[in-house]
Amino acid sequence: MNANLYTLFEDHFEARVSAPCVLIPKGRVVHYDELAALSARIAHALVRVGCRQGDRVAAQVDKHWHALALYLACLRAGLVYLPLNVGYQKAELAYFFADATPRVIVCRPEALGLMATLACTAVVLTLDSQGGELLDRAADAPEIFDTVVSRPDDLAAIVYTSGTTGRSKGAMLSHRNLAANALALVEHWGFTRGDVLLHALPIYHVHGLFVATHCTLLSGCRMLWLAKFDAKETTSLLPSATVMMGVPTYYTRLLAEPSLTREASRSIRLFVSGSAPLLPETFDAFRARTGHAILERYGMTETGMITSNPLEGPRVAGTVGKPLSGEAVRVVDATGAPCPPGTIGHIEVKGPNVFSGYWRMPDKTREEFSADGYFKTGDMGEWVASDEGYGYLRLVGRAKDLIITGGLNVYPLEVEERIDSMDGVVESAVIGLPDHDLGEAVAAVVVPAPGHALTERAIIGALRDEIATFKVPKRVFFADDLPRNAMGKVQKNVLRSKYSTL
Repeated sequence: MNANLYTLFEDHFEARVSAPCVLIPKGRVVHYDELAALSARIAHALVRVGCRQGDRVAAQVDKHWHALALYLACLRAGLVYLPLNVGYQKAELAYFFADATPRVIVCRPEALGLMATLACTAVVLTLDSQGGELLDRAADAPEIFDTVVSRPDDLAAIVYTSGTTGRSKGAMLSHRNLAANALALVEHWGFTRGDVLLHALPIYHVHGLFVATHCTLLSGCRMLWLAKFDAKETTSLLPSATVMMGVPTYYTRLLAEPSLTREASRSIRLFVSGSAPLLPETFDAFRARTGHAILERYGMTETGMITSNPLEGPRVAGTVGKPLSGEAVRVVDATGAPCPPGTIGHIEVKGPNVFSGYWRMPDKTREEFSADGYFKTGDMGEWVASDEGYGYLRLVGRAKDLIITGGLNVYPLEVEERIDSMDGVVESAVIGLPDHDLGEAVAAVVVPAPGHALTERAIIGALRDEIATFKVPKRVFFADDLPRNAMGKVQKNVLRSKYSTL
C-alpha cells in the first residue's frame, strides 16, 4: 500500500476532479483536475532537473495557487518540501540551505540574484503568479505522473522552527504524521464537500499549508484563496464561506472592522483560532458581536494539531480543548509524574502525528523525548474543569522564552545575538510585551557601553536588514543593567513587568 500523502488526497477528491478547488476573489477558479495536472507537470520538471526521492526542495514564494501545486508535486515525486517564510533574509536563508542541502530552490523572480549566491549546488528556479522558469520547464510535461510509492515514515516535509540555542531546528514530518493529523482534523471539525474555507493564512508554516489546505483536499471542498489577510476584504467574503481559520490577530482586527456583524457571519459554521493564545476578552467580544464562539486549538510545528475545543459541545474560553483522536497528552511535573487537574506542569504528547525528530540533530532529538516516547513540548499547562468535567487543557506559559507575535514564533536569543554584536552594545534582552493586535510585541532592553549614544531608530534600522520584519523589535528600551537572579540569569519576568505599561 502506498502511504504517500498525495494518494490519500487523490482518493478523496477523485470523484470531484472537475469541481472547483481554489476560488481567487476577483480572479480565476482553479478546479481539482487543473491542480492535479499542474502538480503532475511540475513533478516531471523537478525530476528532469535531477531530483530523486528524498531530495529536498526549498520554496520561498508568495502565496498563489502555483505554490500549492508545487507542494503537491513534491509529495507526488517523493521529495521533501521545505517551506520558507517570505520574510527571511540572507543570513537566515544561508543557514537553511547549508543545513538542508536542497536539490532545488524555488523563489520569487526578484530574489533570483540573491538565491544564486546562496544556492551552492542547488538548481534555482523562479515561480510566481504569472509562471516563472519552473512552469516554463513544466509546460511540455505530461499531465499524468505516477505518484512515488512512499513508506509511512518517509519524510514529506522539513519545517524549520527557531531554537533557544540560536540555531534553527528542522522538524522532520513524515507522510504518516501529516496524514494522521489531517484525518483527525477533518473528522473533529466536521469538514464535508459542501464547505468553503476562507483561507487568508500564509502557506509557509503548519497552520496555512498543512491544517487549512489538508482539510480542504481531504474533504474535496473549496477554499477562498486570499493572498494575505485584510480585515475589510475578509469580512466582505464571510457570506461566501462556511469555515474560517486564523490567528488571534485576525480576530482582533476583524473586531475593529465595523462591517463585522451577525448577518455578515451568518453562513459561517466554524471559526478556528490557533498558532498563539486567544485572549478570553477576544473570545467574549467576538461571540457578543457575531454570535459565534471561536474554536481554539493547540498545535506545534513538530506535532501538527494536538488538542481542540469540540465542534459540538462547550468551547471554553482560555482553553485549547481535549486531545484529538489517536493522540495522548499528559501534564507532568519535573520528575515526570502526572499532575492532577488544576496543577501546572509540562505538556508532553505522543501519537502518529508527532514528528520523528530534528534534521541532522540526533542529540537534540533525544533530549526532546521522554524515555517512554513522549515529545516534550516545552509548554506549561494544566487540566481544568469544564461543563463536561475535567479534561480541557489550558496553556499557562512556555518553559522557554518563546515570543508569539501575530501567530509567528520569535526566539529571543536570535535577536539578542544580533543586537549584542552592534558597536556600543554591552548586552541586551529581548522580551514579549502584551499587544492588543499581535498578542505579543517584540521588545528589546539594551545596555549601552559608556560614551555611546545608541538610539532606538538606529538599532531597529540595522536589524531590518538582518532578520525577518516580524522578528524586529517594535520598541527598544535602554537600561544601565539587566536584572539577574542569584545564578546570574537575566530575569525576563522582571523586565516584562517593568516595561509592559510603558
